[in-house]
Amino acid sequence: MIQTEFLTETAADTISNVVSQTVPVALQQAEAAPVKELSVWQLCLEGGFIMIPLAILSLICIYIFVERCIVLHRAGHEDRSFMDRIRDYIHEGELKSATKLCERTDTPSARLIAKGISRIGRPMNDVLVAIENTGNIEIASLGKGLPWLATTAAGAPMLGFLGTVIGMVQAFFSLASAGSSANIDILAGGIYEALVTTVAGLIVGIIALFAYNYLVARINSIMSRLEGRTMEFMDLLNEPA
Repeated sequence: MIQTEFLTETAADTISNVVSQTVPVALQQAEAAPVKELSVWQLCLEGGFIMIPLAILSLICIYIFVERCIVLHRAGHEDRSFMDRIRDYIHEGELKSATKLCERTDTPSARLIAKGISRIGRPMNDVLVAIENTGNIEIASLGKGLPWLATTAAGAPMLGFLGTVIGMVQAFFSLASAGSSANIDILAGGIYEALVTTVAGLIVGIIALFAYNYLVARINSIMSRLEGRTMEFMDLLNEPA
């Protein structure tokens, strides 16, 4: 019994000495080991050739978003007194002055009203159809370029996944080719390089999706305003002189 206790105490002392000697050494090695850092540019270079179409798609999306924002801002800007002046011109029978005012205003609403003014004297249904057709053309013009954003929102993540799969295949091929000298570093390096394309694809796709939804909301707002202007103009034609 005494011998057993002596052996237990001796083993405990040995373990304590080993731990006390090993832990400081490990901490010193951890402190001495340089911390690797990767910049965004280095990550992009590690992504491979898939990063090229992703970069092109991102540039196209940025251009379309900025250009459409400018167009929609101009389309949504309108003088509040526009319809009052149109009403006065129509009641006074000055249709040419009303048409010139629409041309100077140069907004989707003004072009709708100009089309309606050009049809005054015909049946009300013909006037309404002409305005609606012009409105459809205006909405289609405002939505130009949105299919690119929708395609990028869906396609960019898929391109990223494709790049990841290709990178994983290359990583496992390198691991298999290493033979007996294979280690986890080969596989880990290939995996993190492969995942770069997934991250890039998701970033581009998310940005394109938010940009698409924002522009669609703006277009819907302008569409509602055009519908209101159409009804206001039709009511104006039905007002007594």
